[in-house]
Amino acid sequence: MSEARLALEFAIQSAAGARTARSVGADRVELCTALGPTGGVAPSPGLVEQVVAVGLPTFVMIRCRPGPFCYDEDELAAMTADAAAAMRAGAAGIVFGALTPRGTVDIQAFARIRDAARSVDPHAQLVCHRAFDVLIGLGRADRALEALVELGCRRILTSGGAARASDGAAALTHLVQQADGRIEIQAGGHVRPHDVPGLVATGVDALHTSAMGIVIIGGPGAGPGGGDDRVEVTDPSRVQAMVDAIAALTAA
Repeated sequence: MSEARLALEFAIQSAAGARTARSVGADRVELCTALGPTGGVAPSPGLVEQVVAVGLPTFVMIRCRPGPFCYDEDELAAMTADAAAAMRAGAAGIVFGALTPRGTVDIQAFARIRDAARSVDPHAQLVCHRAFDVLIGLGRADRALEALVELGCRRILTSGGAARASDGAAALTHLVQQADGRIEIQAGGHVRPHDVPGLVATGVDALHTSAMGIVIIGGPGAGPGGGDDRVEVTDPSRVQAMVDAIAALTAA
């Protein structure tokens, strides 16, 4: 673990989730929608405003659709508009990523989205999401990290290229060493309380988890139009378990 205090971030999908994160002293939240089935896409401006009002630093997912991280002109136009809208709504920063078909950071796309956010707030913080894990799998993470530093990225969210961050510990350790304080490395990817000691040992700057559960909402139930009675929520008991795991490690 680095000398700085380990930061804790929760991926949320609602103002209620933000309030749960705030209640346990979380450092920040990442806001998206469709987290479970897609890995998260951009929330609506109204939802961003609601979550920002809770009072935690809010980082907004800028991703126009599920699927690969290569984007065409229409998609980039939508994402630049979403980035500016998120900052106008009071976000602390944006979470995004873009790759070229060759399997490298799409520097032009990244800079375009960055510039849209910073045209509203010059201090907008930039976070590269798990598109970075694709580059780890291709053996191109080292060069990608340097490109992100040059682009002014504040933080990389990564599992170390594994399905679960706990299985990517070796890669996370390497990234922390390469970053050398120039960019934060945040471990995310099915992080659970029992993973905390191993991930902290990698030296990462922060942990990211959804602490997500499912609730059944009353009503007519599922229908052919896509309605469902199952809703993803931030589970207070799972949130507290993460906080307790970090506290126990600190106390030890």
